[in-house]
Amino acid sequence: MTADRPAAQPMKSLDDALAQLLAQAAAPDGVEQVATFDADGRVLAQDLVSRLQVPPQDNSSMDGYAVRCADLTDLTLAWPVSQRIPAGSAGTALAPKSVARIFTGAPIPEGADAVVMQEDGEVLADGSVRVKSLPKPGQWIRRAGEDVTRGAVVLAQGARLTPAELGLAASIGMPVLTVARRPRVALFSTGDELVMPGTVAPQDMPPGAIYNSNRFFLKALLIRLGCEVSDLGIVPDRREATIAALRQAAEHHDLILTSGGVSVGEEDHIKPAVQSLGHLDLWQLAIKPGKPFAHGRVANAHFIGLPGNPVSSFVTFLLLVRPFLLKLQGVSQWAPTAVAVRADFSWPRVDKRREFLRVRRNPGGGLDLFANQSSGVLTSAVWGDGLVDNPPGATIAPGDVVRFIPFSELLG
Repeated sequence: MTADRPAAQPMKSLDDALAQLLAQAAAPDGVEQVATFDADGRVLAQDLVSRLQVPPQDNSSMDGYAVRCADLTDLTLAWPVSQRIPAGSAGTALAPKSVARIFTGAPIPEGADAVVMQEDGEVLADGSVRVKSLPKPGQWIRRAGEDVTRGAVVLAQGARLTPAELGLAASIGMPVLTVARRPRVALFSTGDELVMPGTVAPQDMPPGAIYNSNRFFLKALLIRLGCEVSDLGIVPDRREATIAALRQAAEHHDLILTSGGVSVGEEDHIKPAVQSLGHLDLWQLAIKPGKPFAHGRVANAHFIGLPGNPVSSFVTFLLLVRPFLLKLQGVSQWAPTAVAVRADFSWPRVDKRREFLRVRRNPGGGLDLFANQSSGVLTSAVWGDGLVDNPPGATIAPGDVVRFIPFSELLG
């Protein structure tokens, strides 16, 4: 080591980096009132308490006949139909020794204690009904409040709303929901080698130029996470241009997200540019892919710098930026669910870093490995349907059980 070269920075574990990042993720101020129809993916800003019970009264879960079980002691007898109760109407008390024609969702009449499916009732020529099998009390009855009880917290603050949860909110009469404000994110890329698709034809690409793929998947990932995204384009590899882009981005955004330029080369200007406007921590993460990672602040905005290699950028976003943005919105559960799955491949190489291998489930229930695990091979993320979280120093042999994180847990 020479006198003018700084000592190598020790690598930071993913868990330590994530804990340090999340500790700085205070939720943005402000909430919004959003129509329940439009709240998919938003984060609930307060507990949702039901003012009623669901269902509001006992009702039938089948089309059929409401009966009093004590009356049905002889299957050879037929019983008159004393009333007809469609959904949306209320019947009268069930007359003794009779049945009520009832439809799915209709309230159970007083005195009835079971429902016979219409397939188990035989309608005779005079309109009476003979029951083919003796029902048990409570059969095919949905009890009042069995879904939701009055005063219950049906959705907790910090819940990320899904279609099912929107339906649940509607079922207790909520046309509008109070949700967290969307994080405002400024996105730009750095690098003179980057070209936007459509500006230069493939056959006319100059030597050393590449199309900017990172900007496309990063913007899509941000939108899936509920962010308002300002796309600031490609910033040239000049310090003055980088400082100007950062200053502009910091004015009205919660987070500035960049891709590329977080290394320590002469053409990597992110570090000095951020430091001139705020502060920056440049981390060497003990993960593969995705070693260089930067976090800091520019004025009141967070700054995160991702590596330029596409798979490194993709994976570090999923592992670090995704939980950071979810916590910014007040999400209570952000950790992806990993499952134990059999590996149908060999990974004999030992690495001191924690590895995230692109894999795909096969018809036999195991996992296949994409052949090329390079951080520049984005086809591995398209071919795969998840990541194997391989601990440092671990090899994998066919038949080993590994920790698998499906992309379905990470891409939204």
